Amino acid sequence: MSDSERQEIAARSKTIVVKVGTRVLAREDGTLDQNRVTAISDQVVQLMNDRRQVVLVSSGAVGAGMGRLGLPQRPTDLAHLQAVAAVGQSRLIESYNFALQSHGRHAAQILLTADDLNDRTRYLNVRNTLLAIFQYGALPIINENDTVRVDELQRNVGDNDRLAAMVTNLLRAPLLVLLSDIEGLYDRHPSLPDASVIPLVDQMDTAMRDFQRQTPVSNGPNHLSRGGMASKLEAARLAVMAGESVIIANGQRPNVLVDIIRGETVGTLFVTQGPAVASRKRWIGLTAQPNGKLMLDQGAQIAVEKRGRSLLAIGIERVEGNFQKGDVVSLCREDSTEFARGLTNYGSEELRRIARQPSDKFVVILGHCPYEEVVHRDNLVVLG
Repeated sequence: MSDSERQEIAARSKTIVVKVGTRVLAREDGTLDQNRVTAISDQVVQLMNDRRQVVLVSSGAVGAGMGRLGLPQRPTDLAHLQAVAAVGQSRLIESYNFALQSHGRHAAQILLTADDLNDRTRYLNVRNTLLAIFQYGALPIINENDTVRVDELQRNVGDNDRLAAMVTNLLRAPLLVLLSDIEGLYDRHPSLPDASVIPLVDQMDTAMRDFQRQTPVSNGPNHLSRGGMASKLEAARLAVMAGESVIIANGQRPNVLVDIIRGETVGTLFVTQGPAVASRKRWIGLTAQPNGKLMLDQGAQIAVEKRGRSLLAIGIERVEGNFQKGDVVSLCREDSTEFARGLTNYGSEELRRIARQPSDKFVVILGHCPYEEVVHRDNLVVLG
């Protein structure tokens, strides 16, 4: 079964980001299943042979390391987790390369952290590298750099889900596919006998609220993986806000990627929530992490959020954090909820002095007035 909307999305998706979860690749005991790696690789090659550019974001390093070292369970202390990830990463890329070589393709390993994409220069360097890898006909395989991103190893989140969404926005890829061991997003907890997969989500906020009402939390992390449906929904939100589509599907299903590109009704499709966002604004609003917060009065919030105006200092009630000119900051309502992000023209110390002041007083207060706007509307993104 297929539908026209899925076929249209598949047809225009010449660049695709595919995230593969640990549960797709590893056996229950933690060892890497080469047959599953080969199955995913074979499907990716079919997409590449169809003149599509594919990026694979692959989890599984810790699970692969557990299998190679013969560990019965995941280590709990940080140093050993890092060591197991390092051992497993080489095993993981070896497995992909073995599967790809039979098709005359090669794996290109890229280890990233959120900090790499938080820096604008490094962000662009990653993009240029990926585009060059495409020219060589190789497959970029991205993984979270667990050996240096220590806080990510300890948190109960799906870091590679978010990383995949960031890479999707980086490349402006029309489609992100998140593969796990579940069929998609269910209309209720999947353990219930009458639960069924939701084929289409066109209201992201509604879907996230409905999911949060499910108890217990659906499909939480197990001893091999650190993600779950919550992290996949957050990744989907980041992508659809930028104007892309997302599919969550079962990566253990035979030919799942091929069927998705054929327009088959596989998994849950999250359709874009609005027009595509420009590349620079994707970085400002959906990738770079804010270094501070600006609390606005209601008038300033309405001017920015509803009328598309620049942010002026007179509307700033309070400044939180320490940041420099050019940093990304959060713009928040009076109740402290974030509604926008932007590049600030002033550092935090200067802003604390000119907050609630009109721009014609900047010279008296600061001795100069380089900008009338604190955040210009061209450097500002209102969040959905």
